[in-house]
Amino acid sequence: MTGREWGGEAGGGVGRPWDEPSAEGRGDPFDDALALANGRAPLRVGPGEGPKITNVTAPYAAGGAAAAASSATDGGGDAPYTPDDPFAPDDPAAARSGPSGPVDPAPPTGLGPRPTPAAVPWQTARRLAERAAPGPLAPETSALGATLGRTLAAPLTALTDLPSFDTSAMDGWAVAGPGPWRLDQPADASEAGPPSGILAGHAPTEALLDGHAIPIATGARVPSGATAVLRSEHGEIRELSDGGRRLYAPRPAPPGQDIRPRGQECRRGDQLLTAGALVTPAVLGLAAAAGYDELTAYRRPRGEVFVLGDELLDEGLPRDGRIRDALGPMLAPWLHALGVEAAAPRHLADEADALYAALAESTADVVITTGGTASGPVDHVHPTLRRLDAEVLVDGVAVRPGHPMLLARLAPRRYLVGLPGNPLAAVSGLLTLAEPLLRTLTARRPAAPYRTPLAAAVTGHPRDTRLIPVSYRDDERHGLTAVPLRFHGPAMLRGIAAAEGLAVVPPGGAERGTELEILELPWSAGWSAGWTPGWAAPGDPYGPPEATGGRA
Repeated sequence: MTGREWGGEAGGGVGRPWDEPSAEGRGDPFDDALALANGRAPLRVGPGEGPKITNVTAPYAAGGAAAAASSATDGGGDAPYTPDDPFAPDDPAAARSGPSGPVDPAPPTGLGPRPTPAAVPWQTARRLAERAAPGPLAPETSALGATLGRTLAAPLTALTDLPSFDTSAMDGWAVAGPGPWRLDQPADASEAGPPSGILAGHAPTEALLDGHAIPIATGARVPSGATAVLRSEHGEIRELSDGGRRLYAPRPAPPGQDIRPRGQECRRGDQLLTAGALVTPAVLGLAAAAGYDELTAYRRPRGEVFVLGDELLDEGLPRDGRIRDALGPMLAPWLHALGVEAAAPRHLADEADALYAALAESTADVVITTGGTASGPVDHVHPTLRRLDAEVLVDGVAVRPGHPMLLARLAPRRYLVGLPGNPLAAVSGLLTLAEPLLRTLTARRPAAPYRTPLAAAVTGHPRDTRLIPVSYRDDERHGLTAVPLRFHGPAMLRGIAAAEGLAVVPPGGAERGTELEILELPWSAGWSAGWTPGWAAPGDPYGPPEATGGRA
């Protein structure tokens, strides 16, 4: 499959070809953003996607193309807000905004702090992330169990008829012709033992004569000559004077009754599933029934998580000005639910050389970093990407929380997603940049847009999209509604831990009853098929199956 065949917009199997014009007819936002980052052209933004961005200079003098960066806030970090007054007049972001949006930064004039350009609109950032990779990783043929949660790289075609022979659908008797029927005993039955019949897994050796019947179990092969199966609860056996037995039924058994005919479900060669189908437990069962021992599916991306920060503790209670690491325990299973084979998180000190060495030595398809994406004294992600000659594709997104997130290409088909250090801001980065990128790498189809009315009004940011945790509740007027949850500050996890999704709140907020897009979480019903066990297996995360729970 070529890069041209993979796109990021919904509407086809995976998306439109990248070299075709967008549906809006205003050019390709991916190309626009890269051109913008290099000072070649303004970014064209569609209706409702955010403010227009002009005259932005690439933040890196070296390291390839870089997209527009985070909102104009001090240090690039999230401006704090409270549920009661989330965006007060003294909000640094508001103070630095012009009448029509964030103030564009001046071009760099030499050494000094990295300038803070305007932010990429949230929807545009998601499209850029979805289309950053040319397509999925190379397919592999693996044992059935190793393909759970992966995406089929080829159609699933039946290798046999299903069922492969006429099968009894019930326990009862196989009968031939109209009743009553003389009850036969199988040829291989013991004369001294109790009457037996045809069991599943045993092929009958003799044809059933007209006017005769024989006991049969569910799933057993129906003998030739049989016209129907009479359920055990519908028949009555009477003893005959000659020592034989006769089967009676209160009503006739029509031909074909309770027989699953050969090929009822499919014939050999029938296409059961198309390429691109997610391998669920049910798909594994279907593949096995259709004769498969292994499947060809796209390889899982290999991921590494680098948790940055001297202030983080791996165990125990917070102490001496240090806090527990909340992101390390959360990110590996979250990434696994998105189709990634994630290694155990690795904690790095706030040292530029340590981060450089870790990224330079990594061979993962996708690296996730937490913290260090702003412009503080120990924020080393941007300088390290410059040292690595990485190509920055997205450098800041107009979303709260989490706007100092970034996406970079470390090498061909190797990527880095830089998440903010605050927990809920990191979740925002996962859903904004990591999930669309990984969807392309794993060849998963985008979920259908899902919109739900709000159960209560939500305050919005003046310019940026806002993501807030919500749970579902039935409402007499609006039906199923999304309830905004408390504890949704950038550093909080209490709200997202109780959430069933995140509502996408447009700039300015939304009133009660407004239908908003809901981003479902990976463990919700719509995603559960991709959740597979074994993410925290010990040992080499890229080693043999017994060390990782099954590398696909």
